Amino acid sequence: MPRQKALISWSSGKDSAFALHEVMQTGELEVVGALTTVTETLERVAIHGVRQQILCAQCEAAGLPQRIVPIPYPCPNDVYEARMGEAVAQAVAEGITHMIFGDLFLADIRAYREQKLVGTGITPIFPLWQRPTPALAQVMIASGLEAYLATVDLKRVPAEFAGRRFDAQLLADLPDGVDPCGENGEFHTCVVAGPMFSHRIAVSAGERVERDGYAYCDLVIA
Repeated sequence: MPRQKALISWSSGKDSAFALHEVMQTGELEVVGALTTVTETLERVAIHGVRQQILCAQCEAAGLPQRIVPIPYPCPNDVYEARMGEAVAQAVAEGITHMIFGDLFLADIRAYREQKLVGTGITPIFPLWQRPTPALAQVMIASGLEAYLATVDLKRVPAEFAGRRFDAQLLADLPDGVDPCGENGEFHTCVVAGPMFSHRIAVSAGERVERDGYAYCDLVIA
């Protein structure tokens, strides 16, 4: 029997990457593409601020065709939902039945995703759901996953953390109350290596800028 087809909701960060790894480990689904929202004017992954060039390299290393959902910046919610709806409809037309998300414990985010997919023919799955994040962060690092903080919320994490490697030292240095996986939006990452990739992506940390309450490190292909 052929396996059912799935897309990974690909943020460019560690959680979606590790969710992909978990699904690949089971072999139960055939992952046929990576779905990512990219800002049209900035040519960067939405929220994370990762360059589209790095996104391309990630998908190539994961062996996954890109499915770019272009959105404006800033993006009104109705525009976001309309464009995501078009992407979902296209996936269904191609026989795709599942979408993989890297959400960890935010129930409202999971409920939103589930509600938007009801009746579409796409079943959402959450391979990392409710795994304790202190242990999960350590498992990610031990697996060989390598990631860098691309964006930090300045209300919770100092600007100098942007561009740092996601490793044991970073976890030790995080301010009190910050989730080790950044699930509350404290930080977002860019993955450059791991068991879900065929090879490491060489990047270097460029300029750090602050905008709208966030610090962004401009990671570039080395």
